Amino acid sequence: MTPDLLGRARKVRLVAFDIDGVMTDGTLFFGDDGQEYKGFNSLDGHGLKMLKDSGLTLAIITGRSSRVVEHRARNLGIDILHQGAHDKLAVYESLCKSLNLACDATAYMGDDVVDLPVMRRAGLAITVPAAPDLVKAHSHYTTLREAGRGAVREACEMLMRAQGTLDAALAPYLK
Repeated sequence: MTPDLLGRARKVRLVAFDIDGVMTDGTLFFGDDGQEYKGFNSLDGHGLKMLKDSGLTLAIITGRSSRVVEHRARNLGIDILHQGAHDKLAVYESLCKSLNLACDATAYMGDDVVDLPVMRRAGLAITVPAAPDLVKAHSHYTTLREAGRGAVREACEMLMRAQGTLDAALAPYLK
């Protein structure tokens, strides 16, 4: 971890995530009835629970709307959920204001150009390997793991490592 990345990660109090292409591999499944289905990774889910338990606030900001995302957020204990956010920056800025947080105390994990306005404003921008080059160029950290395959877990552990909370979160499993 570079000194710049470490410094940025230590300041983070809010972490916001996109869904498609971050918490999922970006594939969209639709049934004949129009119902949308998404596949989530259990490693990512446990990482999000550990990150929340470490004291950070978690949020989801996504441009799509899906009941399955509501279920996933509820399952993970993520109370801040903004779906149908076509202006993600406006949602993000409103969220920061309501939580009384400066932008440099936030991280945002996105994967596409629609995420750039928030990524460029957040104190720590995180992306995935399949993101377009422009998105990677504006990221402070690109995960090694792919979206929907542990990328979120990697980001959670990176943040916890930087903030000195990872060892305590893993200790119960090492008894």
